[in-house]
Amino acid sequence: TQTRLQDALDCNKIRILMRFVTVLMCSKVLQPGSVVEVFETLLSSAATTVDEEGGNPCWQARADFYITCILSCLPWGATELIEQVPEEIERVMVGVEAYLRIRFEFDEKDFLEDLWDRIQVLSNNGWKADSVPRPDLSFEAQLVAGKSHLINCPKQPSCKQKLEAESKYPRRLRRLNIFPASQAELQPIDRFIVEEYLLDVLLFFSGCRKECAAYMVGLPVPFRYDYLMAETIFSQLLLLPQPPFRPVYYTLVIIDLCKALPGAFPAVVAGAVRALFERIADMDMECRTRLILWFSHHLSNFQFIWPWEEWAYVLDLPKWAPQRVFVQEVLEREVRLSYWDKIKQSVDNAPMLEELLPPRGGPCFKYEDGKEFSAELSNMVKGRKTAREVILWVEDSIIQVHGALEVVIQTLLDIGSKSFTHLITVLERYGQVIAKLCPDLDKQMLLMDEVSSYWKNSSQMTAISIDRMMGYRLISNLAIVSWVFSPDNIEQFHTSDCPWEILRNAVNKTYNRISDLRREISSLEKNILPAEKAKAELDAAEIKLEVVDGEPVQAENPVRLKRLKMYAERAKEEEISIRDSLEAKEALLTRALDENEALFISLYKNFSNVLTERLPPATAKADKDNTQSNGYNIGEQEQWCLSTLGYVKTFSRQYAAEIWPHMEKLDAEVFHPLFQKA
Repeated sequence: TQTRLQDALDCNKIRILMRFVTVLMCSKVLQPGSVVEVFETLLSSAATTVDEEGGNPCWQARADFYITCILSCLPWGATELIEQVPEEIERVMVGVEAYLRIRFEFDEKDFLEDLWDRIQVLSNNGWKADSVPRPDLSFEAQLVAGKSHLINCPKQPSCKQKLEAESKYPRRLRRLNIFPASQAELQPIDRFIVEEYLLDVLLFFSGCRKECAAYMVGLPVPFRYDYLMAETIFSQLLLLPQPPFRPVYYTLVIIDLCKALPGAFPAVVAGAVRALFERIADMDMECRTRLILWFSHHLSNFQFIWPWEEWAYVLDLPKWAPQRVFVQEVLEREVRLSYWDKIKQSVDNAPMLEELLPPRGGPCFKYEDGKEFSAELSNMVKGRKTAREVILWVEDSIIQVHGALEVVIQTLLDIGSKSFTHLITVLERYGQVIAKLCPDLDKQMLLMDEVSSYWKNSSQMTAISIDRMMGYRLISNLAIVSWVFSPDNIEQFHTSDCPWEILRNAVNKTYNRISDLRREISSLEKNILPAEKAKAELDAAEIKLEVVDGEPVQAENPVRLKRLKMYAERAKEEEISIRDSLEAKEALLTRALDENEALFISLYKNFSNVLTERLPPATAKADKDNTQSNGYNIGEQEQWCLSTLGYVKTFSRQYAAEIWPHMEKLDAEVFHPLFQKA
């Protein structure tokens, strides 16, 4: 345990080992004074970190983590510590209280302050917690006779940036109080302990969701906790800037819990959905998107059954009201996961909601009745003509004709419309034709207009087609940003997720390219080490001498020396090849980082332009002329601003690590006070 604690750099390992150390102390394996020394070392480090003069207050995230570690150990070991080293543990408690006074305070009570309050209540109740098992008490007579050992506190690496601290020591939980307190009547400390149990199970069984669900329903506590279980899972699903695991993991766990507790948990989940829906207008835009994706996926596993009549009133709300948009987006995602008729049938108990379903039907081909050039191109593709032959035909036959791009793109999209595989095949075979017709940003925007027109009844296929075209480098990320901020799309910012989905895909694909290149470069750098090691071994062998008859001679065995030379030569060849690959990858990374910088500057310039046009002056009060509209008290202009600013925050938060290196340039070129705040 000592070795593991010293080697633990991951905050989850440190936290769980600290709890284990505390329980070992209760079992007489470790000396209480030694455990208190570990607490005091962490406490001293935390206090030094937040000191304005000698520390680095930007690193408060780590200091808070240390204090959380100490406090979260107390339910498991405070009774033993109070009994054996009362003065020392009292000194720790005074130190924690002093730390809470000097740290940066947030506007609202945060997780650490809340935990301190719960520990205070536990202390006043004589440190008794029903949710903490004490197996050591049954063996106290034998354990007392054993030998107690010492333990030391691990040294932690130092860092400089606040962002780095918050990524290394993330907040484990941002508590969602979804249900009234009366539905989860627990002692304050019991709530914290059960949350710890649930979070630990989610962490350690993340590779096996069925086992995870089985352990979550069987916690060793003497009270009901299904409401708290739902709150904890939703708090992780909606955790910002991102959840600890992919959102689909929490979706699957919730499904398995509904199956494991069919008489109780589905109703709890439904209650959580209703409560979150009531507060959807106040929810962060990223959380709204995650909730829409989760809810539609969840319903697809339960025959899309939901009492939609409860939400039929959203039709009386204006089209920009968040509750109406939420229902509309959930239904749209359901259609993606099933088919239109099935989802229409699922809302039969509220037939008026059919109005919010996405358009029915497939593509909208402009040349369905046949047009000379379209029919000829279609025959060429069916005849497997090469891209070069098609390009020559386009140049000879229709390049001078107005609407040539429209004909070619519409026809190719129609040929690729039967399935995703058909689309990929068309792009692979005839991507050069599209590239020839759309070499610059303006033409690529026209290309996206054609995609959007052809798939106007399917936002899913619009997003997939544009995403695939970017993957084949037929459309640049800058063109996608410009197109998303075109007038037609801007008008949808507060009523549809479609433009935002396309923008998210573009930014994410750019980021993934950089991540992949960094990973490949790191792997190549590791592969150089064996070559350097083989060379070092050969050099050491060659200079190894011994004296024979008064003369220095080669001491190494000739056979081994020959083998080392062979290894070194082979390794040298591999090293040359690896270094060539490394150089190529580094050049690609440099290019990708330049593209990334241009992307974010373009993104924030566009945000700045549209917000400057529509945001009211800081001194002016919001226009109240149309704020009361059919029961929703925010006007369209204000809702547009709220939604767009919400997405500024979403992109800024999600890609903060990539944006900060360009902050100086962003400040100089597109500064807006709201961007810094985001």
